[in-house]
Amino acid sequence: MAQLGARLDGIEEVVGSNPIGSTKIDVFSPRKLFKRILIGSAAAFAVLYVSDYVSVRIRAMHAKAADPFESLKSLRVLAIPEKNGKVEYEVDALNPEQTTTCVHSLFPHSGYSPCWYVKPRINRPIPM
Repeated sequence: MAQLGARLDGIEEVVGSNPIGSTKIDVFSPRKLFKRILIGSAAAFAVLYVSDYVSVRIRAMHAKAADPFESLKSLRVLAIPEKNGKVEYEVDALNPEQTTTCVHSLFPHSGYSPCWYVKPRINRPIPM
């Protein structure tokens, strides 16, 4: 009991205790932290891309209508600028209809753009 009282009073040093300054705290430098975040982000992106690719390949083997590839048809509208600064819109006389193939995925695969990217842009006029 005397040893406990001496420890509480701070008079006697107890064997096996750690002084406050002797404990090592791991602090990452900003450069090391940035490097770890960059590597983690690249690994997460790679896993996401590969899983998206595998998903497209599996759905292509067991294809249903418009899954994973879809063909979209639209009119080819030409935007022809005039001298007065206005734009005239005409349907292309040589090739009035266009067909665009897209893939239902997050990323482009097999040479096709994702449908979420193509669908809002398919009806835009073609600038001349």
